Amino acid sequence: MLSFILLALLAQALPNQCQNLLQQKLNIIILAGQSNMAGRGGVTNDTSKGIPTWDGVVPPQCQPNPSIFRLSADLAWVEAREPIHADIDARKINGIGPGMSFANAVLTKDPNFGLVGLVPCAIGGTTISEWERGKFLYEQLVKRAQMAQQSGGVYRAMLWFQGEADTINQEDADLYKGRLKRFFNDLRSDLHAPVLPIFQVALASGEGPYTAEVREAQLKIGLQNVKCVDARGLPLEPDELHLTTPAQVKLGEMLGDAFLRFRPSPLRSNDAPTNFSTLVPHFLIMAQFFRCLWMIITFR
Repeated sequence: MLSFILLALLAQALPNQCQNLLQQKLNIIILAGQSNMAGRGGVTNDTSKGIPTWDGVVPPQCQPNPSIFRLSADLAWVEAREPIHADIDARKINGIGPGMSFANAVLTKDPNFGLVGLVPCAIGGTTISEWERGKFLYEQLVKRAQMAQQSGGVYRAMLWFQGEADTINQEDADLYKGRLKRFFNDLRSDLHAPVLPIFQVALASGEGPYTAEVREAQLKIGLQNVKCVDARGLPLEPDELHLTTPAQVKLGEMLGDAFLRFRPSPLRSNDAPTNFSTLVPHFLIMAQFFRCLWMIITFR
């Protein structure tokens, strides 16, 4: 009862974005993989300084939306703005990725979808073996996803774009399919989301000579509720590795279309996922209450 009284007293003082968080569940979308998921659209080398810079151009499809949030590096819900991986893939220069165009496309085509909670986790230059259970990137992904869910969200999908770093040597390319399957299965198990839809992007480019082998592994993954969206043919930056800003916008829209069309295959009854209550437990409401206190300071 105390938690609801506190929320009522606080409601008038909250920014609109924070009030939305208290009133609705977030549809959690995990963003993971390497640099093309983190976003390098608009990032080019400054010839005068010899360092990469982002041009700062944010297309209309990637503009902020009061219904789109992201989980920051310090595990707080904030308004999503490009570059959404800036504090996650913090050692690199980030630009436009597919996350915002995906979220805006979904909300445009389904106005009743509700709030979107993006959980950025991608780190540039990483191989699939670095995402194994027990390693830092995997554990951070699980931690961030669980925090998003515990604050009142519901897992809706993971968008996964990775594999360029596994095209460098043949051993990694040959082992890619098995490692990827294990990663997807482990993640679903640890998130207690056995039917979590995963939208995997098939490579548009690679860092080495084994791009075709990794693409074949992705396209033939053969796992339930894993949908492959092919990025081949999308425009690349001058480095011939990273997608351009228009390409990232297009990819996000392709992922949005795939997400809205997708119907997860049911599990057997003894494998059914946890049935989330439509009411947020009191301790989760209190957690959101304190997050919103922080957001008052942030938005003001």
